[in-house]
Amino acid sequence: MNFLLDPNISYLILVGGFVMAVLAMFAPGTGLLEVGATLAIVIAGFSLANLPFNWWALAILVVGVFPFLIALRRSQNLLYLVISIIAMIIGSIFMFRSENGQMAVNPILAVIVSILVAGLMWLIATRGMEALKMKPYSRTGKLVNQVGKARSDIFHSGTVYIQSEEWSARSSVPISTGTLVKIIKQDGVVLEVEPLSDDDMQSDL
Repeated sequence: MNFLLDPNISYLILVGGFVMAVLAMFAPGTGLLEVGATLAIVIAGFSLANLPFNWWALAILVVGVFPFLIALRRSQNLLYLVISIIAMIIGSIFMFRSENGQMAVNPILAVIVSILVAGLMWLIATRGMEALKMKPYSRTGKLVNQVGKARSDIFHSGTVYIQSEEWSARSSVPISTGTLVKIIKQDGVVLEVEPLSDDDMQSDL
């Protein structure tokens, strides 16, 4: 366990836990990122409890988040992003101290990691904001009265092929595979269908 008391390794583990925690918020459900982030933070906590630690450096890291957020809100102003990166670098370099009070984290490592992490977080945040601004696309109601084809036997459940897509479907009467069907209702991503009647076929003609 002595290697965990190496300031550079402890710093990398702490940063890795932070990155995995952020990624877990944008990609929840797998559980792997959450477990990895928790494990990394626990290990980093062990290191913090056993290594000389500068609380003011941690404060600089926390304060450095605010210019990052301002950069995102103010039309992605890169000046605030640079300020945030500088704060991350300073906080990283001085996070741990040696027995004689000198900085313990390799400055080159701190600079490289800070820039990479800031760039990754910037990419994730900007992509997330772009996704939020996009209007959700919905076909609700636009499939009603359209004609499709049963891809499987349909009764309480099944699938239909319509407009180059497969949809989940249900019917109040049994419908065999290959039958032409008419969409009579759309309930979210499930279509309620009925066999295409002769009258419907003639009207389509």
